Amino acid sequence: MMLHRRLLLAGLAALPMARIAKGAVARRLTILHMNDLHSRHEPVDARALSCRADLARDGCFGGVARLASALAAERAAAEAQGRTVLLLDAGDQFQGSLFYTAWKGDVELAVMHAIGTEAMTVGNHEFDNGPANLARFAAAARFPVLSANIDASAEPDLAGKLRPHVMIEKAGLRIGVVGLTTLEAITGSSPGPLVAFNPPGPALAASAAALKAQGAQLVIALSHLGVGMDYALAGQIPGVDVFVGGHSHTLLSDSEGGALGPAHQALHGPAGVAVVVQAACYGRYYGRLDLDLDENGRPLAYGGDVRHVGLDLPEEPKVAAIVAGYAVQLDHVRQRVIGQTAAAIDNAACKTGECPLGDFIADAMLASVHGADLAIMNAGGIRTGLPGGTVTMGDVLIMLPFSNTVATVTLTGADVLAALANGVARVGAGGFPQLGGARMVWSKEGRRVETVELRRPDGSFAPLDPSRRYVVATNNFLRAGGDGYTVMRDRGIDPYDAGASMEDAVMAAFGRGAAPGGLDGRILGK
Repeated sequence: MMLHRRLLLAGLAALPMARIAKGAVARRLTILHMNDLHSRHEPVDARALSCRADLARDGCFGGVARLASALAAERAAAEAQGRTVLLLDAGDQFQGSLFYTAWKGDVELAVMHAIGTEAMTVGNHEFDNGPANLARFAAAARFPVLSANIDASAEPDLAGKLRPHVMIEKAGLRIGVVGLTTLEAITGSSPGPLVAFNPPGPALAASAAALKAQGAQLVIALSHLGVGMDYALAGQIPGVDVFVGGHSHTLLSDSEGGALGPAHQALHGPAGVAVVVQAACYGRYYGRLDLDLDENGRPLAYGGDVRHVGLDLPEEPKVAAIVAGYAVQLDHVRQRVIGQTAAAIDNAACKTGECPLGDFIADAMLASVHGADLAIMNAGGIRTGLPGGTVTMGDVLIMLPFSNTVATVTLTGADVLAALANGVARVGAGGFPQLGGARMVWSKEGRRVETVELRRPDGSFAPLDPSRRYVVATNNFLRAGGDGYTVMRDRGIDPYDAGASMEDAVMAAFGRGAAPGGLDGRILGK
């Protein structure tokens, strides 16, 4: 059944309910859910680039002020139908725009309070500025911040700030909510050495059992594990009825083009039936899951869909004022023009091979370090592309949002090979390497490095010598072992993390007249 995007919000409730059990309906619950906002408080296009008025791109949608008005209207429609409403967030509010770069979660928290978030799970990016920053956010939140599989008891800043689960009581219904966090946070973010991450399955089982013992009638896994893990766990954990998911940025919908699967996937397993939902990313959608429950809270039927947040929706005034108040403080930074590009360039191919942005950024890093032999940049650090035409500092800061610095470390040729081997083994993920000053041939089928050559001053190339030492320019995240590049952390000589900021290195490259262009074959797969 297809829905027109301009359909009234209440129209989602008109979708047919899918029956999963027999019984008399005693309660009706609506779960409104969102995930992976990544600090996109203003509208974005399908590539997650900001929809600047001067670019006038088609296909722009999202923005938290419109999201807020959509959620408020959806809540009112559900309540008018006699439904109890719960608003949940499946993590990764942090990182992705200047709003986070400048205020490290304060804007996100203000918006979440304004829209009425009732529980949030910790995503991997909530650790991007370390456990102390997450602790500050959690301490100020007027809703529980959850993760059952994180043990922060040894981390002084974060100890006691996260809860494994929470019981929410609404209209006589006792709802247990369990938070889950991807293990990718260990190498893909900056949790520090004192935060432990445990397998999510046993943690979920323990929390679900504890909640049931406390009288929970319905248990929801608020999961930042990715849709694949949610599907794998659904129906396998006793007492868990719903997975509200995030992390994989997956659009599950019956009405939107490009959806990976149906809006609500009911999966049967030895422990029963569990429904899995997820609402893509960047505030472009939110989800609605309707549940009809028997007198014991057992789900009998489910329905609903995701809702596209288009620019045709009105902005909620309070949230619009929050965003505008912060945005005006950023304008002088992000409006600064730093260069030009011939055409828009995206980052879609950077995790699977050589990409123009990867070449450009790696070359900028290499140029910022006198005497460096090569540069290694992780594809996951390139969060968006660049628009065609005028490029502003705001565009660069959105593309490189992690406040990373250019770092240097001396490695033997053998350790450089080990670092690159780690990268190509992660093809399709954020650890895939982009190179400056070097070229590499790698096997796509075997995910291994075949040859590496370094560029000489005259432009020719020479084979990497395993026994020689090389100065490697990278970013401080990789130098500290992020994305599995532990060889840089454990075997590096003379590490130095206090180089230029990544954005300054890129700005300097534009200042020299450089700009992202075509491919030159520095990463060849065979």
